[in-house]
Amino acid sequence: MGDELPRDELKAIWQGQPTGTSTMTMTLIRSKARDLQAKTRRQLLGTVAVPIAAALLYAFGIREFPALEHVLHPLCAFTLAWSLVGLYFLNRGMWSTVMPGDAGLSTGLEFCRGEIERRRYLLRRVLLWSLGPVLLAIGTFILALAMIGTTDRGLFPNGLPFLALVAVWILGYFVMRAREQRELKRELDELIDLEKDHSR
Repeated sequence: MGDELPRDELKAIWQGQPTGTSTMTMTLIRSKARDLQAKTRRQLLGTVAVPIAAALLYAFGIREFPALEHVLHPLCAFTLAWSLVGLYFLNRGMWSTVMPGDAGLSTGLEFCRGEIERRRYLLRRVLLWSLGPVLLAIGTFILALAMIGTTDRGLFPNGLPFLALVAVWILGYFVMRAREQRELKRELDELIDLEKDHSR
């Protein structure tokens, strides 16, 4: 059988295979680690917008509805304080270090898994510490509009487009969170597949 490779040549190919596979796997893991870190950082930077939005709504509400200061001051102050406390709890311990360049395969997989856990932690807590203050700020604004409305020019029906927009935004927010959950599960499954391929 002239087409068969000599045994020594086959042995050389076989011995050379794991190193190439391992190098490729490490490249994939480093790339995944960078992607995961970038996503986590973007999400963390996005949490800064909540206290800013709460402060702007506070200032706008007090300026536009001076007659309702007794109602708006406590609600807006609580919303702002809640969003600032939330910013602290969402960011505490979340800024990870860069994966070392000389990290081995198992260290790289652990690093990626840690990044996925960070994102899951952030996703679980964002409802309480980020969405909660936003909803309270919107609710306070709607309450102010309802309280100043007269019988012929009240919140309804003039405010219906705004209320519909808020409802669509809330629905979109939960759809995005569900999509992120699916994405995290997919990324975790990819890591498990990489780990299985390496252990073979």
